[in-house]
Parts: sequence; C-alpha cells; structure tokens
Amino acid sequence: MTRLFGTDGVRGMANRELTAELALDLSVAAAHVLGEVGLFEGHRPRAVVGRDPRASGEFLEGAVVAGLASAGVDVLRLGVLPTPAVAYLTDVLGADLGVVLSASHNPAPDNGIKFLARGGVKLDDTLEDAIEGRLKEEWSRPVGPTIGRVRDYPEGGERYIEHLLSTLPNRLDGLKVVVDEANGAAFRVSPEALRRAGAEVIATHVEPDGLNINDGCGSTHLDGLKAAVIEHGAHAGIAHDGDADRCLAVDADGNEVDGDQILAVLALAMRDTGTLLGDTVVGTVMANFGFKQAMLREGLTFVETAVGDRYVLEAMRAGGFVLGGEQSGHVILTDYATTGDGTLTALQLLARVAATGRPLAELAAVMNKLPQVMINVKDVDKSRAADSAELAQAVKEAEVELGDTGRVLLRPSGTEPLVRVMVEAEDAEQAQRLAEHLAGVVMTALG
Repeated sequence: MTRLFGTDGVRGMANRELTAELALDLSVAAAHVLGEVGLFEGHRPRAVVGRDPRASGEFLEGAVVAGLASAGVDVLRLGVLPTPAVAYLTDVLGADLGVVLSASHNPAPDNGIKFLARGGVKLDDTLEDAIEGRLKEEWSRPVGPTIGRVRDYPEGGERYIEHLLSTLPNRLDGLKVVVDEANGAAFRVSPEALRRAGAEVIATHVEPDGLNINDGCGSTHLDGLKAAVIEHGAHAGIAHDGDADRCLAVDADGNEVDGDQILAVLALAMRDTGTLLGDTVVGTVMANFGFKQAMLREGLTFVETAVGDRYVLEAMRAGGFVLGGEQSGHVILTDYATTGDGTLTALQLLARVAATGRPLAELAAVMNKLPQVMINVKDVDKSRAADSAELAQAVKEAEVELGDTGRVLLRPSGTEPLVRVMVEAEDAEQAQRLAEHLAGVVMTALG
C-alpha cells in the first residue's frame, strides 16, 4: 500500500486526490494522535493554520479548520502566509500544531497539507504513520464548551516581518533589488521586509488570483527575473516559489545564482563572523562538485545527506550545525528558522552584498560551478540498479576518466520508475557524452 504522506506532507491534485473529506479526516486524526502522545497535556490545544493563495486552499482551509475545531482544538487562522511564517508563528505563539496548505512550486491545480509539531518543526515519520493509521476511526466527539473555537490572526504577517528584520547583521541601504514572488504566499511580506531593510524593491508577480501561482514565474522560471534585473539596472534579483521556502538569485548581469552558490556565500559570511558552528555546512548528494571543492579549499567541512530538505535538517540537528541547504534554493538557518525560508535567505544574502560592497557575481564566484548534466531514464527496473555488474563497470570507467575533475551519481527515483543519471565535469561536452553513455547502459541493463 502506498504511503499517504510523502517527503513533504500529503500532496495531490486538489478535489481529486486531495479532497475536503481527506483534509478534514487528516486534521481530526492529527489532533487525536498529537493529543495522545502528550502534546496537549494539561491545557486546551491550539493550532495555527496558514495557506498559499491557491483557489483550492480556500475550501481545504475550511475543511482543516472544521476538523481541528470538531476535535476540540482552538484554531488561529493566519490566512495567506509563507510556510516558514507558519512555522515561526507555530513556535512563537506556543501552538501545539501548525498546518500549512501549499504545494510549493507545483502548478495551481495541486495542493498539499503539511503538519508541524510544537516549535514549528515537521512531524517525524512515526507520527505521520500514526495519523494515517487513524483515518476514519470512530471517536467520541466533544460538545458544548469542549469544541474548538476559531478566530483570525491578521497580525501574523507583521510579527513575521519583524522577526525577519531582527536577524539582519546590517541594513541593505543602497541596493536595488527585483523580487519575483511567483504570485505566491510571500507576495506581501517579502517585498515589505526588503523595503524596511533599506533596499529599493521592484516587485513582480505579486498579484495572486488563486490560479496563477508559479505560472511562468518564481524560482522555477527565472527568465523574466533575469530580464527585469537588467532592465532596471538592479544589483540583484530574488525569486521565491509558491510557499516561499526557496530562494534563488540573479546577479546584476542576469546570471543565475543557485542554492549551492547562495549556501557558499552564506557559509563564508558566517565563518567570518564566527557564527558557523563547527565550520560545517550540510547539503545533499546533489550539491555541485564545485561547491564541495570550494568548501574544502576554504577549510570548511561538508556533511552530505540524501536529497530532501528534511534530511538536511535532520543532519543539522544531529550534529548541532546551523547552516544547510539544497541546490534548489532551500536554505536552512537554524539560528532563526526551523525550515527553509526564502525571504530570510534573501535578506542574509543581500546583507552580505551590502556589507562587503562586492557584487553578487563576485561573491558567488567563490565556487566554480561545474557543468552538470542530468538525464532521467524512464521505464526501467530501478530496484536492480544496485546489483547490476554492467552498470557498476560503466560507472567505474566514467569515474576513472573524470579523475578528480568531476563525478558520477546514479540515483533511483523515490516516487517514479526511473533512474536519474547525473554527471559533472569541468568540460560540458565531456559531461554530456558520459551522461548519455551511462543513460544508455541503464536502459540496456535495467530495461
């Protein structure tokens, strides 16, 4: 049986896989499970609920709120706010549970439900499995004064902005920045935070209508941002995804600055201020080889995890580290946040530009980004990848050819019948040639 919860909550097409009925049942089950593990002990339980601007979020929010209140949980409705804002408010308001309705960078027809425990942290797999196992069970319903009460909390956005500004090491005066908000959850708070920090802000895609989220804009569509940065003569561009837990950037010449490069800039900034605990950065196996080389050259330690920001965060907690992230723009700064926070990342990155007086392109050049070729080989038996002698030999030969100038990564997909072939090399043509050759071997050996 397929697990309902994925790596980032429950997702699917709204009103097909993700229905109002499922949202209500999940919320009731979550209230029961968290209550039974002692999270509500000794007090009346309280939850905060936030969402991105998707049209489906309106009815799903209603279902989630109804489920929680019917189970005896008081609910604060935050309205449209980024995922990291909901996580922050879950913590600062002392809520027992946070709920985010968003499908992140996915198109508008999709949506998702993500539960956060006390402190604004993601639920572990054990709790998610327990919630899934309690769906549609019989239960004793509270009545009268024991039912949950619901009220709006419109000041949540302002509290979040104030928190973001409190993290700044210096102001952003003199910087002109273009921000692409993806018609998503941060369309108000992110431009406002940047303006209050001192930047001149040109905000784009800040008119969500419920259907245009991530539509040709945001962190997965950077062409418009690149053009706008050049048109306005801006120092930098910032792009978020629909729930604003990601940040990608563009330098003054319109060149992309990805999550690895942002992570490298922040790592050196924190090292220089003595705030990079253990001189260690956490990232995934997909981190560019050039990033790893740069960290080694700068005397910093790189801890590698599986793909997914939850695995990055787990490693950070286990080691007590304060900086981690992914190439996709999920950057986690645990001194200030419990999850990736696109606006927080943008503020810290631009603060480094302002403090040093150096262009973003120059700061990002701390790492030499190696050409990376990724090929998804579909309709193969991914379960046989680890045992194929033919495939192992082909990978070994490619690695011998690359030496210490690149690397090969074969990664079976966790959700699809495909194997991802990734090759990095100093020469783009060599990377393309080796990736195509390995993809052919995968098809032959596993097809």
